[in-house]
Amino acid sequence: MTAVSDHSSSMPAGLVGLYRRVIKLPEHVPFSLVQLAARVAVAHVFWQSAQSKLASWRVTLQLFANEYNLPLIDPSIAAPLATAAEITGSVLIFLGLFSRLAALMLLGVVSVIQIFVYPENWAEHLLWASLLLLVLTRGAGIFSLDYVAERNLSASAR
Repeated sequence: MTAVSDHSSSMPAGLVGLYRRVIKLPEHVPFSLVQLAARVAVAHVFWQSAQSKLASWRVTLQLFANEYNLPLIDPSIAAPLATAAEITGSVLIFLGLFSRLAALMLLGVVSVIQIFVYPENWAEHLLWASLLLLVLTRGAGIFSLDYVAERNLSASAR
């Protein structure tokens, strides 16, 4: 009489079983770590962009006037709006505070860049948009001020 364990029936033994266990290892990474990594990465991109704009405002205004060619908005208005959106969005995304709203705002920035400024850089813009869509659709995760606020608000509602 041979005893068969539940583990052997659910997972094949040998090399195939080892392969399947290794392949499933990433499933044990908490999703909130993925959300945190996405937030930090995309916040860094927009923070750096804003810092480069602020480092030489004269050059920034020239870029908005001569290279970016945004329709319907004066470069002297577009430059501060874009810079403010990048600073505000990156800080909020990094902290995970009003993160869905910040992600939506930065998706707007990415859309403008893609459509009007650098359409040939679609792969880079798609990467940014993917990270922002993750935050927009799934939230900031447990390592965020949104999570802390939600817990405190739901606890006080009881």
